Amino acid sequence: MTNDSTTRTVYLYDTTLRDGLGMEGLSLSLEDRLTIVQHLDELGVHYIEGGYPGSNATDAEFFERVQDLTLRTARLVAFGSTRRAGGDAATDAAIQAVYRANTPVVTLVGKSSASQVRDVIETTEEENLAMIADSVRFLTEHGREVVFDAEHFFDGYAENPAYALATLRAAAEAGAGTVTLCDTNGGTMPEALVLAVTAAVEAVDCHVGIHCHNDADMAVANTLLAVQHGATQVQACLNGWGERCGNANIVSVIANLKLKLGLEVVTDEQLQRLTEVSHIASELANLAPNSHQPYVGASAFAHKAGLHVAAITKSAGSYTHVDPLSVGNVERVLVSELAGRRNVIQKLREQGTDIELTDEQARDVLERVKQQESRGFQYESAEASFELLVRRTLGGYTPPFDLEDFMIVERRRHDASRERTGESEMQAEAMVKVRVGEHLTQTAADGNGPVSALDAAVRRALVESFPGLQKIALRDYKVRIINPGGGADAAVRVLVESTDGVHLWRTVGASTDVVEASWLALQDSYEYWLARYRD
Repeated sequence: MTNDSTTRTVYLYDTTLRDGLGMEGLSLSLEDRLTIVQHLDELGVHYIEGGYPGSNATDAEFFERVQDLTLRTARLVAFGSTRRAGGDAATDAAIQAVYRANTPVVTLVGKSSASQVRDVIETTEEENLAMIADSVRFLTEHGREVVFDAEHFFDGYAENPAYALATLRAAAEAGAGTVTLCDTNGGTMPEALVLAVTAAVEAVDCHVGIHCHNDADMAVANTLLAVQHGATQVQACLNGWGERCGNANIVSVIANLKLKLGLEVVTDEQLQRLTEVSHIASELANLAPNSHQPYVGASAFAHKAGLHVAAITKSAGSYTHVDPLSVGNVERVLVSELAGRRNVIQKLREQGTDIELTDEQARDVLERVKQQESRGFQYESAEASFELLVRRTLGGYTPPFDLEDFMIVERRRHDASRERTGESEMQAEAMVKVRVGEHLTQTAADGNGPVSALDAAVRRALVESFPGLQKIALRDYKVRIINPGGGADAAVRVLVESTDGVHLWRTVGASTDVVEASWLALQDSYEYWLARYRD
């Protein structure tokens, strides 16, 4: 296989929903995972690994639900392991789980380190080779494309090169389309990686992939080196998520492959969505986006006053290594007003709205966005709130309802049945005044918390005028502290995901008061549905 990286197709393989979720403190709901799949597909990723279908109920349901998505670019991947030692691939539970997931691609992980074979799975080197070959052969004979993840490959190659390469040959000869070299412990140095990748490419006739962990802060660099020396598949995670120190960051990998190595892994239009997709993923995970993340961070192309600013005033881009707009970001200090207006117009177009903006109106919207962001709002994953912001900024917009006043009373009710544990039950009651046109409704409702009570009371008032609102259900509710240093006075941002059973939309609210922030998000949710989907 040629080592000229400019003449080969390199395939993007995202493992966020499996390896990325190994990151401490990170979790995604089923809906979050499906949303990420759609964005990765739109970004141009070729393979999306959904997890191990036999590990838990959420992963199993994911593989059922994801079948309903229409993907334009990506092929779905189920992840599993080779058969057990001494077993039979046709009856092995792990093999059957990935087979029943009904994905076109299956990735199987197996040992490529002789010491791991002896000490961890406690079998012989010969049996491990049979485990690899039998498992791959069973799935390929049943119509699946198989990727073999050679776990601990680089450590295994360092201790016993012949055996590490033998595991790759066992998979390739059994029909694997790709053998992926895994730097499982994340400590391989570039020179050692190049030697091992070169040997692997020469050893097999199938595609060779690369999967790097970031424990030595080498994951992205080693991934690029592997491509330059023959790898044709790169495995990585959004924003570098993953166990311990994380995995190679697929955001940086995509940008570097296209902009630095000249590989057309995605289109120019898809590359421009890189910042958006990165930030949406962080919002879905309820994590603050890393402002210093290369290419897509808010500070990636930012400059403080001084020599840099003086230089870019004379020549924009003097202190940026690529055009920020190429990855959907902006150079701060000298933000291009024209580019900003284009971004507003493009976002509305992508959301399928019928709103047409003049340049002056787009500039007004952009200024309003900046004002709101300074207060803690964030619109990249709250498309419904963004559309409402545009409508409100244009003038002449009349909201369908107004919450004129509300009061919430909370009380702690002791539960005698739980006296031994000291548990109690929190209850809240909300009283609201809601105006629809000239009609004022005053009502009250209980809830298991202040936000729940407020939502119930407002909904009760609104369904008199808008019965269709009964169909709306809240699918997700996330609260993030915006400025943790503020202590108890810190501002919060609330992201709400809503559905009417057919459509799905997200809204945002921000305030120093969590109830007000929640209400702003809920208000946008109801108002958006009335503006967009009311019969």
